[in-house]
Amino acid sequence: MEARTWLVGLACAKPTQFGYPHELWTTRLLAAHARDHGPRAGHPSLANLAQGTVCKILAAHEVKPHRVRYYLERRDPEFEPKMAEVLCVYREVEMRPAVSGGAAQEPAIAVISYDEKPGIQAIGTLAPDLRPVPGTDPTISRDHEYKRHGTVTLMAGIDLLSGQVHAFVKDRHRSREFIEFLNMLDAAYPAVTAIKMILDNHSAHVSQETKAWLAARPEGRFQFVFTPKHGSWLNLVEGFFAKAARSVLRHIRVGSKHELKQRIMEFIDDLNRDPVIHRWQYQIDAIA
Repeated sequence: MEARTWLVGLACAKPTQFGYPHELWTTRLLAAHARDHGPRAGHPSLANLAQGTVCKILAAHEVKPHRVRYYLERRDPEFEPKMAEVLCVYREVEMRPAVSGGAAQEPAIAVISYDEKPGIQAIGTLAPDLRPVPGTDPTISRDHEYKRHGTVTLMAGIDLLSGQVHAFVKDRHRSREFIEFLNMLDAAYPAVTAIKMILDNHSAHVSQETKAWLAARPEGRFQFVFTPKHGSWLNLVEGFFAKAARSVLRHIRVGSKHELKQRIMEFIDDLNRDPVIHRWQYQIDAIA
């Protein structure tokens, strides 16, 4: 039992601590190290340790040193209050239709969940796709080689009250592109409507150019609610980006960046024909 405990403790350390270049243990490397160093550590039974025995011991203790599972460290000291502020906005969205009584007039506030999806690749084929052939080739056949046309950024915001998606596609996402998006929102809503935006801490959202543009707008026209650092998952628009990645962007092939932009906007237009209201449910009662 002492030898088993020593082996499990060894597996819980990194190989680099013992002079190996490996970042993770393999069962072969672990068995070899135990055979070389176990007897000198007072465990002579490890002198003939087999790789299969190492696998059995690690499985019995539920230790998997050959695998990595990622976690998210909360590096924002104000994570909890910022999260609560975002969830309170979602709670406000839930309550607003009930307060308005279903009135048809334009609401006095619009709540926009906004973010950017950068690095969307415009990839083109060098040979045409081959269609499925019943009984021979059940899937589309595609040439392994492809041509890169560059990347684009999808900038999108969902109106959480109406489900309307405001979006455009640009080559970059600097302050000037973000201000262009704000101008689009400014033109889309009546002057009496306050526009509250949920967004992350990207530099373009807090730049001097953006602050100067906001300062020139009427007071209260735009209100920013920032998600905490490493908390972009709190933004409902991320679900929209996931849907786009699974549907229109998956396996997409285009002849140019312009064609990619056009097809993304056609996808947005199709969604806006039948808007979907997005709601946040997870732990909202306990936090907001």
